Amino acid sequence: MGIDLIAGGKSKKTKRTAPKSQDIYLKLLVKLYRFLVRRTNSRFNAVILKRLFMSKTNKPPLSLSRLARYMQEKDDKIAVVVGTITDDNRVYELPPVKVTALRFTETARARILKAGGECLTFDQLALRSPLGQNTVLLRGPKSHREAVKHFGRAPGVPHSHTKPYVRSKGRKFEMARGRRNSRGFKV
Repeated sequence: MGIDLIAGGKSKKTKRTAPKSQDIYLKLLVKLYRFLVRRTNSRFNAVILKRLFMSKTNKPPLSLSRLARYMQEKDDKIAVVVGTITDDNRVYELPPVKVTALRFTETARARILKAGGECLTFDQLALRSPLGQNTVLLRGPKSHREAVKHFGRAPGVPHSHTKPYVRSKGRKFEMARGRRNSRGFKV
């Protein structure tokens, strides 16, 4: 049986229209933001809905240090992250920030509240700022996953900075592979 081209043909749309996750709380948020997208003309809500559909690798975590850096001189605004906020113990002083996120690590939440900030959920944000007024939409870095370090030109090839898949670091494990005969091969 072929494709009925008259009736519209092959579907070329590949973006997600719903989250893959079975998380009931995420599904409720999707329901809420679908309503907001339909009833408001806000681009902000459409972006939030699109990001709620995304896979885990496309919802990277954002650390407190990056959050503090991005929110400098934006005291009255709410930071919005469709992902996790994680703690960063390299930062001593944290400014009071208002943050909306899908989840917070325990220590990150404690530090934000201790600094006089606020941790909001997306349903609270929808009540406070239904059109995304006074918000700063942020994202974590996608390229900082451990897996990404192994992508690229093969390890050992000239000008490659790719991390090899090695059991551990040490004298016996791929030291200068490709540079001398005793270590695999010599170029």
